[in-house]
Amino acid sequence: MPFEKLLPDLYLWTDTANVYVLKDGDAALLIDLGNGSVLDYLGEIGVAHVEWVLFTHHHREQCQGAPRLNAAKVSAGVKLAAPDAERALFEHPAEFRKMKPTLGDAMSVYGASYVRPPVEPIALDRTFQKMDDFTWRGREFWCLDTRGNSPGGMSYLLKRKEGWLAFAGDVMLAGAKMHNWFDTEWDYGFAKGLYALYAAANLIESFGPAWLFPSHGRPLKNPGEELYDYQQKLRELSKHYLRGYELFTFAAGAQDRVSRPTSVPHVWQVTPHLFKFKGPDFWPNFSLILADSGHGLVVDCGLFQKEFLDKAIGLMRERLGLKQIDAVIVTHMHGDHCQEAPHLREKWGAKLWAMDRVVDKVRYPERFDYSAPINTYGKGIDSISFDRVLRDGETFVWEGFTLTSDWMPGQTEFALCLHGKIDGRTVAFTGDNVFASTTDPTQTGHEAVVARNSCILEEGYLYAAGYLHGIAPDLILGGHSWVLDQPQKLIERYREGALALRSAFQALSTDADYRYMFDPYWVRAESYRTTIRPGETADIALLVRNFRERPQSHRIMLHAPPGITAAPGKLEGEVAAESTGRFPLKLSVDRGMKEGVYLVAFDITLDGQRHGELFDMIVQVGNPPAGSPPVGGAGNKPGY
Repeated sequence: MPFEKLLPDLYLWTDTANVYVLKDGDAALLIDLGNGSVLDYLGEIGVAHVEWVLFTHHHREQCQGAPRLNAAKVSAGVKLAAPDAERALFEHPAEFRKMKPTLGDAMSVYGASYVRPPVEPIALDRTFQKMDDFTWRGREFWCLDTRGNSPGGMSYLLKRKEGWLAFAGDVMLAGAKMHNWFDTEWDYGFAKGLYALYAAANLIESFGPAWLFPSHGRPLKNPGEELYDYQQKLRELSKHYLRGYELFTFAAGAQDRVSRPTSVPHVWQVTPHLFKFKGPDFWPNFSLILADSGHGLVVDCGLFQKEFLDKAIGLMRERLGLKQIDAVIVTHMHGDHCQEAPHLREKWGAKLWAMDRVVDKVRYPERFDYSAPINTYGKGIDSISFDRVLRDGETFVWEGFTLTSDWMPGQTEFALCLHGKIDGRTVAFTGDNVFASTTDPTQTGHEAVVARNSCILEEGYLYAAGYLHGIAPDLILGGHSWVLDQPQKLIERYREGALALRSAFQALSTDADYRYMFDPYWVRAESYRTTIRPGETADIALLVRNFRERPQSHRIMLHAPPGITAAPGKLEGEVAAESTGRFPLKLSVDRGMKEGVYLVAFDITLDGQRHGELFDMIVQVGNPPAGSPPVGGAGNKPGY
């Protein structure tokens, strides 16, 4: 790419990101670095040496060329600066990748990291506070905290005769668009990142900038109108993104208006054969179908104290005629729905059942990078095996009840709906997919939208809405003690809400298909975490997903730290329309490599568009952590 001259002393170079070159004589200051290719061509515009590189934020595509700085003559002695809020991300990137994640890990959504630090540490010479300033050769930059796309993102505002120049990172792209949604998703559907991004756009708008120079896409002259439009789009997204029920306010009153107390303390009866728990501010996961024979079938079991659960089961045996629990069916992959399931197997003899799409996420959670897997809860349960695997559409008869297990994604792709006739009513057990008052026309019912649950809407709430419309349940038993009676109108609102949510995301997407900016898994490694001893090799696979209705081509370069080698180091190919390609790789570790956790990143070019190192995987060099299940590569088939 040739340089584009934007102003008499300002040039643009584009590779994995926009690199802005501010020139003073033969010296230059760079804002962001991209893949470092700019260093090879600075002589073309008369730059003999680079004095500073100011990073707007830590994302790898902004800084993946940093290892080249020491080797390039033009950057000898260069100084590097970045937001102070992201210093650790630059200098200690491996601290933000865990072989054994927990719910509370820093900068993660229940264990799945939302930051994308560089493969190798980048030492900084200076960091800027949220309202700092910096002068280079008479040019005074205002350094402003404009987090939102990144947790510590910063914009550099420079006052010139043309007006304010705003080097704004990924706050906004041309057309009032967003760079990536998954970079702004900082919590479990509470929109903290979205609110921060709105504030950042509003702050930049208040300068009335003459130019906005984003990290991706074309620069914007007089961007005020687009900044305003962008804020309105973010507000529109928030209307549909936030949970579609009255969480933390009136939800407890709508949680269950159907069941009635039994003779067992805190066990309530929904229908003659259907039971659950109920209490104040009580949100466990447990439903029980109790057959006339005394056999029980439990749907989900989590968020209990074992003593409370055991006492209740004991009293159900004495007072309700429960003789034994035959099985526990787990509705989806999240740990809070299966934490106590192993206890029911060990103490009460229950078998554990789950759908095929759920099994490996719970049996081998370390192979994936999803939110809230079983091994993040700190309960000492890192893995659960299953006794029976249910298939999509499988119907079985249990104690006279005919029940069907269907794939029903929503909050997560890895989920089922169990449904059938119970006491003359069509009952659907839906996990965490829908919560709401069925009588409040303002509630759409969707639960948290979390990209790291793997929940693109076509394989999430949109699918769930169509599915529920099709089976037309009379009664929904959701997770966390919810009971929804006569939900037909709610299901229609649920579908309309999902469609509006998709439209809001699409309005912010630079791609014709919003899924590329929403989904953090369209290129992913299997397994995400791999342990390799020094001198040894492991097999993994890289999965590349094509959302388009036509074939797509890709070139993916693997960036590993010194001592780790990928073969092949470059993947070039094509993926058929609306499908996922699987490409085998080998990772080898040098014999002398120091033990520890390392990142391997994937530098992606898709249909000719360079995206840079959007995604990564983790390599543990050395022996697996004590107590960990075996961590395998692509050649290890998951068992049950």
